[in-house]
Amino acid sequence: MQFGEGNFLRAFVDYFYDIANEKAGYNGKVKLVQPIGNFPQMADWINEQEGLYTLYLRGSEKGQKVDAKRVISCVPDCVCPYIEGKWDEVLALARSEDLETVVSNTTEAGIAYTQGDSQFDQVPPNSFPAKLTRVLYERYNAFNGAADKGLVILSCELIDNNGKELQKCCNNYAKDWNLDAGFIDWMNNANTFCSTLVDRIVPGRIRDPKEMAALEEANGYTDKASWMSAKSSASGSSKALMVWRTSCRSRRPASTSWSSPMSPPYKKRKVRILNGAHTGFVLGAYLAGFDIVRDCMHNDTIRGFMNKMLHEEVIPTLPLDKKDLEEFASAVQDRFNNPFINHELMSISLNSTSKWKARNMPSFLTYIEEQKKLPKCLTMSLAAYIAFYSNDIQERTADGLICKRPAGNTYKIQDDAWALDFYYAHKDDTAAQLVNAVLTNTQMWDQDLTKIEGLEAAVLADLELIRTEGAEAAYKSCL
Repeated sequence: MQFGEGNFLRAFVDYFYDIANEKAGYNGKVKLVQPIGNFPQMADWINEQEGLYTLYLRGSEKGQKVDAKRVISCVPDCVCPYIEGKWDEVLALARSEDLETVVSNTTEAGIAYTQGDSQFDQVPPNSFPAKLTRVLYERYNAFNGAADKGLVILSCELIDNNGKELQKCCNNYAKDWNLDAGFIDWMNNANTFCSTLVDRIVPGRIRDPKEMAALEEANGYTDKASWMSAKSSASGSSKALMVWRTSCRSRRPASTSWSSPMSPPYKKRKVRILNGAHTGFVLGAYLAGFDIVRDCMHNDTIRGFMNKMLHEEVIPTLPLDKKDLEEFASAVQDRFNNPFINHELMSISLNSTSKWKARNMPSFLTYIEEQKKLPKCLTMSLAAYIAFYSNDIQERTADGLICKRPAGNTYKIQDDAWALDFYYAHKDDTAAQLVNAVLTNTQMWDQDLTKIEGLEAAVLADLELIRTEGAEAAYKSCL
């Protein structure tokens, strides 16, 4: 059972299962469950094709261009539980003898608990952890609490200790719903909540209509659910990576790309350098007029800003060999410059509030603690986040916040509803009022950031520079 029908899991976990079916005779299927209800069209596309879709693998390996494809056949269908009757289908799968593993990628914002936000008898419950708790309770009752009917749960969300955090959320919902002690014991002891680290760049669909038409003509079929993945990683390996911390006694598909146990320092390296680079520069780069990551790497200012942030502000905070960290950061630039991948900045911008907190805030705070001063680039990155979320706000729609880019076109910010509501409520603030409101918002940062000496004034100055001179000029001021 896979909570998440989006690009990453279909080009990552489902690829692993498909390879395992072919190479190891695993004979497994992956049932997709849409975790949120705002894009039912994806489920329609997948189901129209009976779960089949084409994965294009493009990039380089050992200096050679790689351009391959694979038709993924391990997915039977996709269930949107927000459609009448479909949540019952999810619960039926929970009762299945064949179910072994639950996989999720609901972004950093997905593993969260808010008291009262989901009810036991909701169809379906609101949050992903609440849905999972309900699924586990259904399975517990179906098999009378049998210890050998527990599941292996692999969380792919990029937060520290993602498996354990998910387990905490499930326990909170079980308590809210007054579920019996026997179930809570079974949930925690018969099931294995694995904390994971995952790595694969998946930019999405091939956007060039001429290129897509040529591929479909060569294939002899049209594929609405096709996807593209990079055939390279920041480490130089051509394989995608999943690492976990927890001994998984599962019947998982054999794959040399999966390993155990996970080392926390290496997770920090990946999240803070690779993912932190993305979140650190893309919001300002989008305001500066860029649309894809590769073009940013061809601009001296944007590339220089990213590299200074990584090499001078992030790497000094990490407890690993500095040469290894420098090599990893250099490989990130090569990875972002993949000639096949049009990785859109707006796709990276999804849920940037929680992403900045998880990916950039730890480096930011550690740098301040160790260096006794503000990091120029990370401080500017925080200002760019505020600028992106507040630039000429037009309206608050049901699923986003519509802002206007300096170039004149509108763009939709997608994030937690409370974050979007916050920025819409402050759309008429002065720059000073907005900066103060953001930095004092403990729901965003778990602390009052105005208590950091000089930060409020620095972020205000950076925000005003972005608004008056443009984001590229603001980034250049950090170099």
